[in-house]
Amino acid sequence: MLGEFAKYAFCGLKRKRRNFERSVLKYVSIKIPALTHSGRKSRVCVNQPDRLTHPAVKTSPLLLPFSLPFCFSCLSAFPPLPQHPSPQGFFLSAPSGRLWPMNKPSTQASSPLLQLENLSVTFATADGPLPAVRSVNLCLHEGETVCLVGESGCGKSLTAKAILQLTPPNAVIEGRILLHGQNLLELSEKKMRSVRGRQVGMIFQEPMTSLNPVLKIGDQVAEPLKLHQGMGRSEAREAAIDLLTEVGIPAPQSRYDDYPHQLSGGMRQRVMIAMALSCRPALLLADEPTTALDATIQGQILRLLAARCRERRMAVLLITHDLGVAAQMADTVGVMYAGRLVECAPAQELFADPRHPYTQGLLHAAPSARSRGLERLPTIPGSVPSLANMPAGCPFHPRCKSALARCAAEMPPAVASGAHSTACWLVSQP
Repeated sequence: MLGEFAKYAFCGLKRKRRNFERSVLKYVSIKIPALTHSGRKSRVCVNQPDRLTHPAVKTSPLLLPFSLPFCFSCLSAFPPLPQHPSPQGFFLSAPSGRLWPMNKPSTQASSPLLQLENLSVTFATADGPLPAVRSVNLCLHEGETVCLVGESGCGKSLTAKAILQLTPPNAVIEGRILLHGQNLLELSEKKMRSVRGRQVGMIFQEPMTSLNPVLKIGDQVAEPLKLHQGMGRSEAREAAIDLLTEVGIPAPQSRYDDYPHQLSGGMRQRVMIAMALSCRPALLLADEPTTALDATIQGQILRLLAARCRERRMAVLLITHDLGVAAQMADTVGVMYAGRLVECAPAQELFADPRHPYTQGLLHAAPSARSRGLERLPTIPGSVPSLANMPAGCPFHPRCKSALARCAAEMPPAVASGAHSTACWLVSQP
């Protein structure tokens, strides 16, 4: 059996392998934490840029030979889940003691930059309406980073696309999306085009499909400058080269005329960041900006994003399935399940005291590059409900070990305790 870049489907592949007595599983992955739970007799090969290192029998908790600098850098680059924050407000991110500072925006004195009020997205189909996002309430202030986490299909990316009205034609968006106090849902498509790029930038999930394959990357970076800033061709070219330099593209003058297929995945993602930041927007929507990137490149991209947003006091809505990334980057973390925001809290508080059973399950199931890797990862029983057959009451109750009778009958409201909001009857009942 061969599984290539199967993300966290590794455990499922292992279960399939057990059905065959003499089967062999070859798994290609950039996710080292998943490999730490591959089994006692597993062997791991590390492919360096110039050669394949010797296979290592998995006998140690850290799995890879730390005598090799490349292996050590790969392990160190993976952001871990925090065990406890330091008194200075930092999270430890590597065995070497390297620290990534968290933003500390003063959210109390300012009005929200972006405010989502009862945001819902419903798809009109031949079989009836399908609610994909339901009653999401969220606020972002200037300089704040908010992460949305959850399983695939829970509505994270759709929430971000709904803000810019980039949803499919059969999607109906309801509620209010307030940007600087103005409801974006009341704007015409012509006015929304002036909002996209100028006031709100977006980094899409897959740069290879987001970039135009027949246009030079420099021209794609220069396009929003000419459209929104009114620059001429030569001025936009110079500004685009400066942006490519700013995001770490080597030899930007010559790279300007390259096409997307001539760049690596990390370079393409840097081009997407340059495009999103070109008009210095107040809000940046980043939809899984490190998908399919290896650990070292992922760290570079995250540090680049954090530095540029901190310099420009930009608010960031970051979509990710990686809880380690959320712990490193976020001031506030929102957990989504089946289209609903089930828990939202400051990052330090949420990781120290998760209250919703789903959040607790996610944290327990998260693999770690520094775990022993010999024990079986805990899982959340059951599967995510279908949009066409959503259970009554709380959508998580069929999978919840602590569900009450009330959970199957009534949808729990979001109850706030300070800055910590949880939609669960276990939390809200006396």
